[in-house]
Amino acid sequence: MLLDLQAPKQALVICDAGIATEANLAWLIDKGYRYLVVSRQPQRQFDAEQAIAFEAAGGETIRAQKLLSEDGREVHLYCHSPGREHKEQAITGRFVERFEKALTSFAEALSKPRGQKRYDKILERIGRLKEKSHGIGQHYQISVQADESGKKAVSISWQKLPKPGTMLTDPGVYCLRTNELSWDAERLWRTYMMLTDLEAVFRSLKSELGLRPVYHSKEARTDGHLFISVLAYQFVQLLRAQLKSHGIHDSWNSLRETLTIQRRTTTSFRQRDGRSLHVRKTSVPEPDLQQIYAALGLDPKPGGVKKLLA
Repeated sequence: MLLDLQAPKQALVICDAGIATEANLAWLIDKGYRYLVVSRQPQRQFDAEQAIAFEAAGGETIRAQKLLSEDGREVHLYCHSPGREHKEQAITGRFVERFEKALTSFAEALSKPRGQKRYDKILERIGRLKEKSHGIGQHYQISVQADESGKKAVSISWQKLPKPGTMLTDPGVYCLRTNELSWDAERLWRTYMMLTDLEAVFRSLKSELGLRPVYHSKEARTDGHLFISVLAYQFVQLLRAQLKSHGIHDSWNSLRETLTIQRRTTTSFRQRDGRSLHVRKTSVPEPDLQQIYAALGLDPKPGGVKKLLA
């Protein structure tokens, strides 16, 4: 794709973890490209005292720690997001509860008449449970005691020993890696966030902006449909660039939510002569919407006031 697009040498390629394989990164280096990607390594290391803080869109405080790799060829940027931390804590909490509930059921079955008591079967069940635990099993030390014959399990015990550098111990932490060594932490993070922002706009492009589904059967009409959708995307980016110049860095989704607040309503009155007066006007914009209108130089009450006698 890069060759077909004739991307210039030293262009910065941003991609997510699904594409950031070692083979692809080696290819980018060989062809003279820079890269900024999410690390595929599961290990997380983050020292809050060594990190710098800056504000993201929406007011969230991001903390980032910039480290140089041992060979000096890469920068690893460990980032912490409070929103991501809350989400990952909820996820790991569900997995831990599910894992311990299963272990408890195995242990209780040992005292039930028809419960599974075979030592080898118990080990097999625990092994399958660890495989399906989404990595939670690595944080548990499980012991199964057998009777004198070695064929029957008599007790199951476990101890939770969280491994450092994982989602369980460091929720909300992720790592970016790049061979661009001269940029500071905030610039690297904001540049990578362009990818997330772009993905959000493309989701909107395919839904609200009407890129798909395409019902046309003739090529010319299909091309026209796609052209209008891409043109709408260009307008979105133009508006956002103008808003950013006035200090408004909201995401496209946030902007859409703000814009949906205002309404245009029609009020009807019955006059003494029996006729009806219909007055159509726009509601007063909220402060956030007023700020957007001011940045774009638009009328805060579009459409004016319309009156109709009937």
